Amino acid sequence: MVTVSLPDQSWLDAVGPVEGVTTLVWDPTQPPPEVELDVFVAPYMASPDKIEPIRQQPSVRLVQLLSAGVDAALPVVPDGVELANAHGVHDAATAELAVALVLASQRGFDEFAAAQAKGEWLPREFRPGLADKRVLVLGYGSVGSAIARRLAPFEVELTAVASRARDGDDFVDRIHGTDELLDLLPEHDIVISVLPGTAATKGMLGAETLAALPDGALVVNVGRGPALDTDAALAEAGRLRFALDVTDPEPLPADHPLWSAPGVIISPHVGGVTEAFRPRMVALLREQLRRLAAGEDPLHVVDRG
Repeated sequence: MVTVSLPDQSWLDAVGPVEGVTTLVWDPTQPPPEVELDVFVAPYMASPDKIEPIRQQPSVRLVQLLSAGVDAALPVVPDGVELANAHGVHDAATAELAVALVLASQRGFDEFAAAQAKGEWLPREFRPGLADKRVLVLGYGSVGSAIARRLAPFEVELTAVASRARDGDDFVDRIHGTDELLDLLPEHDIVISVLPGTAATKGMLGAETLAALPDGALVVNVGRGPALDTDAALAEAGRLRFALDVTDPEPLPADHPLWSAPGVIISPHVGGVTEAFRPRMVALLREQLRRLAAGEDPLHVVDRG
């Protein structure tokens, strides 16, 4: 029998019974359960202090996240404990938001919303739009390919960049390595970052890379905030435009200059927050628990190397 803790009663009810699995509720802000746990399912977007209590449960052999990002968990999950993420669960929703942010900026919806609040009818103005634009997706994994799938019908020219070069897929002929990024940026109108939060990606969109973009280019970040150097973005605001679902710091303080920087749209890290999340996550959890009860390897274990 595999014993699994879920973060609250709603998750317990949604997952329901799985053969060979005992489920219980553990909110990690409360004392640990008086049973030996095999699997700890962390709360959604849990901060490190809500994951670290598993150290009080040495029987735990797998930490399952409800998010794709693992940066909050990496420093606190003990050695010898496997860490699995919600690979694939948030792809569609995050891709939706990425496209929405691109369209909002390219068509001026930030200006329209501000004008609506004042009851102002703006004059017509030719705006960049999306058709015929050159779009670079930076961090081309499952979310990146989901973004490419949604952008393709908009008649754009797509470029994909990942940590290493490799063959392309249905949407791009070739996936470039990040070592080619500086050479690619001057030829693109839009950059969409889906970079994860790692030491290697921190500040990848910094002063040098942003300076390589042409005037008026749009930078969208739906990955992790630290991939975009905030000071460098502020220095380029006005020449470049930014549409950010993630920021550094996060949450963004009320008096932070990014809020009022020209050409900047900010959403509060809601890339995966749609009604598609829970049923997709429940399906993954049920399959994960079935596999563990059957003695099979868990899905989507993160290589912490």
